[in-house]
Amino acid sequence: MTPAGEYTKGIEGPAVDADGNLYVVNFGRPGTIGKLAAGAAQSQKAFDLPAGSIGSAIRIDAAGTMFIADYKKHNVFAVKDGGLVPEVYFHSDLMNQPNDITLARDGTIYASDPTFKGRRGQIWRIAKSANGSVQGTVMTASRPMGTTNGIDLSPDGATLYVGESNTGEVWAYRLNGAELAAARLVRAFEPDTIDGIRTDVAGRLLIARIRKGAIAVVAPDGSLQREIIMRGEEPTNLAFGGADGRTVFVTQRQGGFVEAFQTDQEGREHCLQTRSC
Repeated sequence: MTPAGEYTKGIEGPAVDADGNLYVVNFGRPGTIGKLAAGAAQSQKAFDLPAGSIGSAIRIDAAGTMFIADYKKHNVFAVKDGGLVPEVYFHSDLMNQPNDITLARDGTIYASDPTFKGRRGQIWRIAKSANGSVQGTVMTASRPMGTTNGIDLSPDGATLYVGESNTGEVWAYRLNGAELAAARLVRAFEPDTIDGIRTDVAGRLLIARIRKGAIAVVAPDGSLQREIIMRGEEPTNLAFGGADGRTVFVTQRQGGFVEAFQTDQEGREHCLQTRSC
């Protein structure tokens, strides 16, 4: 989809807006957001993050607001539809990063927050309170977590899936306010071989197999349905887009480019974004 070398090795966080434009972090250099316009063959810089900030994940809600995880300065930025100026939506010095984020139907943000050196992590719940202020809470979990990384919700919004880089495991948790309850191991891959996760409307998990050059398609019960072999060998993350939400865009660390494939189900987030769910 894009020429090699457009993005740095920190290429991550793909997200597609309602007009079909793809946004990816670290275009040309760290701290930028790149944009691949619908139908285009080359990316361009959309905007810069504030000095010292580096993005690692992007999600876009139904109102067109773009949320960006800034792992360097412990922020989640918000960029309003049509805007080019990131504003701090949430900040906490207690954060290690954040790394990846996902959006619930009601606007709640769930953020993975790993410490790679310590090979452990946690999950933040970030939501607006009754007075309109944004509050963040470290969620309690029923088990010690490894290096929390890829994250997404089930189509009904009741289950949060979390991938752990160091263990290679994907876990499912039932959401109960700020509690991650009923921990269930979905599937275990080799250690250090998983990164981003996205779900589709059928409830399947698409998991980036970094260092394996593939996207694993896993059923909610953990059974491996297939692995899609990519051209690049180090897929970091993925996002659904296209007119019907069935195009999967994949960011490749090796080579710094984006590739894509078609699938048979619409992405969960695309469905929420277009308000067709």
